[in-house]
Amino acid sequence: MRKQHGRPDHHQKGAGAGPTQRQLRAGELVRHALVEILREEEIHDDAMRGVSVTVTEVRMSPDLRHATCFVQPLGAGHDPAQWRPAIEALNRHAKFLRGQLGRHIDMKFTPDLRFLHDESFDAALRMDALFNDPRVRRDLEAQDDEDGAL
Repeated sequence: MRKQHGRPDHHQKGAGAGPTQRQLRAGELVRHALVEILREEEIHDDAMRGVSVTVTEVRMSPDLRHATCFVQPLGAGHDPAQWRPAIEALNRHAKFLRGQLGRHIDMKFTPDLRFLHDESFDAALRMDALFNDPRVRRDLEAQDDEDGAL
């Protein structure tokens, strides 16, 4: 496809292309609605009793018919035995949540929902631990000294 007027062709997608603005906007719309639904509605499941869930990100499929919802049960810690039951409960009740979502958002299609544990918190903790490791700190300080010598 050709470029016109110096603008990139939006119909071509490279292998590493990220989400479109439309997907990002729809994902945020769904995320905000899910936060409200989870705050207002009670999910009748023992695994959800007393559990508060943070919806950290929603990634939409290109056709906006599927939403992958990344969540973190608050206070669940890093042990999968603590957060896995809540994630499984959310997936069991995904149809109920989808029905509620359809009442909260104005989209042509209400997306199917899939819930996954957000691993970014664990990754951040691992990075903090690495940066606090004395050997890594020593290497970083040595790199700063070399950069300052220029």
